Amino acid sequence: MIPLSRAVLPAVLLLLAGVSGCDVGNSSDDPLTIGFVAQNNSRDFSREMSEGFRAGAAIAGGVKAEVVGPDTHDGLKQVELLRDLATRAKGGIGLSAVAPELVAEPMAQVVGQGIPLIAVAGGQVAPGTGVKLMIENDTWEMGRLLADAAADRLPPDAAGKIVIGSNSPGMPALDQRGAGLRARLVERLPKLQVIGPLDTGRDATANLATWQRLADANADALALLGTGDIDAINLAAVHAAKGGKWLAAGFSLDPKALQGVKEGHLFATVSAEHFLKGAVAGWFLAEHAKHGRKLPEGWFVAPSLVVESSNVDDIIRRQSSEANRLDAARPGMDELTSAPERYLRPLDQAR
Repeated sequence: MIPLSRAVLPAVLLLLAGVSGCDVGNSSDDPLTIGFVAQNNSRDFSREMSEGFRAGAAIAGGVKAEVVGPDTHDGLKQVELLRDLATRAKGGIGLSAVAPELVAEPMAQVVGQGIPLIAVAGGQVAPGTGVKLMIENDTWEMGRLLADAAADRLPPDAAGKIVIGSNSPGMPALDQRGAGLRARLVERLPKLQVIGPLDTGRDATANLATWQRLADANADALALLGTGDIDAINLAAVHAAKGGKWLAAGFSLDPKALQGVKEGHLFATVSAEHFLKGAVAGWFLAEHAKHGRKLPEGWFVAPSLVVESSNVDDIIRRQSSEANRLDAARPGMDELTSAPERYLRPLDQAR
């Protein structure tokens, strides 16, 4: 079993059974369709979530799963795709919103049609949507995890500066990561000067250029830390190209980020375990569509995982195939099915 250093919760949330509800079944010979609207089809984290959704639905069985998403971060396109998917996915829809406020009204319309809707990641559920279940990490705590990993590598009286960057300012999940990261760094290392989060840009090329400039302007920094997926990838590249003496880390399971950890260019990367979040959503919706099993209500706190030199080889192996990711998820099944309520918090506490 893969060691889960500093995991917020057990890193296996795949098959969450034991949620009571009436078994209404599906009278049609054709399987009901459930769907998922991804943030995009291009970034590793979003593809992981989509693959997880398909896997969770397949494990439950008896449904057809359809996944859609814009090619890049595009909230307006998500609205269009959600409305279109709702014409087919009558069994339920999972949505990972780029901008929760932008999709609030169409989400409410879908819920008003009687279609079950789960928010998956995105950091929050906008008021008025009618959505009662969100599957998301404790993103504030994720930031604290990375801060602790950084502080553990520095003396307690360390003085100097740490620069934090975010490739998507205004996105709730990344904002909370940055806030938790900053607060914990100041708590652990009070002599530090913590700068940011600074806007590093969502476009991969622009993001790389920004980190190159930040590295040049802050060559004396103790660490450069990013809150987003592309931040981690490009920080690893910049650290390698410049032979950085500063620490670097981020939040990503992209193969380039994992290789960065393996080669020592990132001291850590924190995984939001996107595959598992998608799988939980797919399994929940499939079970509800097939059997009328009641969906839980609240904030389902998904796992987080710190990847460091001690476990990076295991994680690289796990990420090498969907079958390996599924195998890694199985050991926690018994614990989760015996007490699923342990992972639920009130929806208004989500952060």
